Amino acid sequence: MASDIVPIQLSLTEGDLVTLWAPRWREDGEDWEAFLGDEDALFGFPEVAQLAAFVRTAPEHDLVDHPAWSEVPSLTVAELTPEESRRFDIIGVPELVAEEPDTWTIGELSEIVAIVRSLADVCDLELVDRILDSTPGFSLLDQGTLPFSGREGARLWMQLAQTVADRWDEVVDALDEMVATPAVDAAALARAEQEAAELAARLAEAEEGLTDPEDIEAADEEAIDDQVAEDEAELAPTGFWEDIGIDPIRVTTTTGSMVTLRCYLDDKPVFLGSDGRIDAFDSERALARWLADGGKDDNDLVAASTWQDVLDKAAVGELTVTVDPMNDYVLVGIDEDIAEGTLEVDPTQLELATELVLDVAEWAGDPAPAEALAESQSLGWLVSFIIRPNPTRLAPSPPFTAEAARWRDLAQATEARFRSPA
Repeated sequence: MASDIVPIQLSLTEGDLVTLWAPRWREDGEDWEAFLGDEDALFGFPEVAQLAAFVRTAPEHDLVDHPAWSEVPSLTVAELTPEESRRFDIIGVPELVAEEPDTWTIGELSEIVAIVRSLADVCDLELVDRILDSTPGFSLLDQGTLPFSGREGARLWMQLAQTVADRWDEVVDALDEMVATPAVDAAALARAEQEAAELAARLAEAEEGLTDPEDIEAADEEAIDDQVAEDEAELAPTGFWEDIGIDPIRVTTTTGSMVTLRCYLDDKPVFLGSDGRIDAFDSERALARWLADGGKDDNDLVAASTWQDVLDKAAVGELTVTVDPMNDYVLVGIDEDIAEGTLEVDPTQLELATELVLDVAEWAGDPAPAEALAESQSLGWLVSFIIRPNPTRLAPSPPFTAEAARWRDLAQATEARFRSPA
């Protein structure tokens, strides 16, 4: 499989530098990963126009043999501009770890460490690998905040922060030494700079707002409609389930549809069940009857402060279980669609299924799905491309046999966690 080649920004000692990254792809039975550069250096450019001029004219570099390279020289300056999610503030890590280890801090640090590991692997930076392996915290970042919770988690975070304080300068120095800015063709650079200037002008014009009276009138009407819809939504009753913060959900698997409950406590998913197994029912009515009988007092949802409200309402026969359409998850058929190609996959269905797979795994303490769906992995990259389409990204290239098989494994593992209560 040929993955995308994507523009990224690396913030190092010399400032913000743009380059290209080819995430892991498989060719001739081997896994590969590469950055724009040669055997001696990683190529980084202060301006996107310089990167554009280089890729349009340079005959030799490490990405020339990538299966998707032929598409890169025709990309525009806009398409070669790194997305916000592809900007890695490597030199800012000491300030980042000074923050509390919340979801945002852990998420940003995880992405930075992942790209640094990739750089170390591709550029044979053994020192960087040793530093990242010197404390276990770096390897646990992709699991979110859970490893850094409690007393032991606080100790792990302190060890990580101390390693950054003591040795992150060595990481930055090693990367600084690898970076070089090659000369670019003057004529190609002039054309790219003109293109960049025109792009900046269009963006500035867009930010100034609408100037045509008809456009302003249309925009005003749309704003009024939006406000009316927002007001109506605020006045509408929220309903019992939304009020208590627990959601009935439906999951369709190879054995049929099941209904269960889920909530989020401190932004972490919690399901009706225990020990990594989810109690699920054939219908909403069957779930309501089970709850009316008192349910089970040893399931994980008892941690929710509103759980007793559910049992009380069910006990007097007033509980109606209704599944919102956005909580209707379908796991079957996605693997077959992936195998057929990206255009065959329903983005909404895939996004919802991915949400469920990750939620169930996080609740059960299984890190494998998060690892498989990370964007540095072929399946994760494919899923990201489908559910967050962007015209500046190169489309993944078939075949997708391996990705389909990996998704099938994740779906089957998720399905296996559902059980019918005795």
